[in-house]
Amino acid sequence: MQNSIKDLAVELTVEITTICDGIKGRSVFVNQIMRSCSSIGANSFEAKYAQSRADFINKLEIALKECYETEYWLEIFFKTNTIDEETYKNLSDKCGIIRRKLIASVTTAKKNK
Repeated sequence: MQNSIKDLAVELTVEITTICDGIKGRSVFVNQIMRSCSSIGANSFEAKYAQSRADFINKLEIALKECYETEYWLEIFFKTNTIDEETYKNLSDKCGIIRRKLIASVTTAKKNK
């Protein structure tokens, strides 16, 4: 069974939270990635209860933007040696899966408008 976007986002947020709990001295970066990664799941969850198709699409597009931002912060963490290459690749792959699912969902929702 395929995992939902929300389930994947929760998994990603838990993993990033665990990593961020051990990071010292980079509070600005930690705060940014925590906001962006947790927003992916929150917005995709909210989309389930959207007031209209436009609201649904908007929430998924916000989740998509937050996914891109999370990928950015992961790259910063990797390039500043805050996380190792294996962790970076693992988390980036998860973001990529979520991103592709969000793009597919937004595309389908727009076609069925």
